[in-house]
Amino acid sequence: MVNKQEMQSKKLAKPKVGPPTQRFLDIAEIREGAVVLKDGTLRAVIMVSSINFALKSQEEQEATVQSYMQFLNGLEHSIQIVVQSRKMNIDNYMNALKEQERTIKNDLLRTQILDYRNFVNELVDLGEIMQKRFFVVVPYDPATDKQKGFMSKLSSAIMPASVIKLNEKRFQERKYALMQRVSIIQNGLISMGLQSAPLDTQGLIELYYSVYNPDVFDTQELGKISDLRVEEGF
Repeated sequence: MVNKQEMQSKKLAKPKVGPPTQRFLDIAEIREGAVVLKDGTLRAVIMVSSINFALKSQEEQEATVQSYMQFLNGLEHSIQIVVQSRKMNIDNYMNALKEQERTIKNDLLRTQILDYRNFVNELVDLGEIMQKRFFVVVPYDPATDKQKGFMSKLSSAIMPASVIKLNEKRFQERKYALMQRVSIIQNGLISMGLQSAPLDTQGLIELYYSVYNPDVFDTQELGKISDLRVEEGF
């Protein structure tokens, strides 16, 4: 029989489960290509291409700057521009080259692939290859901050806001208004020669997961959104 002292010792040794990370985030859920925050506001994230400004002629540079100024001056709401720098993971690319080297029958091509793999490995060893991704975060808040008084803003900063649950009708109304803003932003980006695409639900989940879990994102593969069980009824 296990004595009372041993049972108490095991009970004390049992690790305590801490609060989940999601409790400290402002995100309530991600659905239908929109991020729903706990205060009931929505966010959309647009992935944007880049341009090599230095390689443009002076006239092209001036035109790009002018288009950017017009884009900013035409905004009727705030946006957030995010630049994400991450070490590029080329493991899949290197494995594909290795597989080609193994299966190819031409000795000359096999030697060239081997030399190329060695070159890339040396290049990676010399310095980390970084990948930059650019995003524009578009918000939608039906109630502007101008309607809040000083004490209301102060209490919101000190105390976490309670979770506001949106019913389906209200969510669709806010999502429609949000996507209208997204369309306007995309048209402004096109004027600067930038291609863009809004992130869908799967893309949003992967983006935020990589932000909050940078160490495990490259080694842990996320499941598809269709395979996940999500809570409905907001």
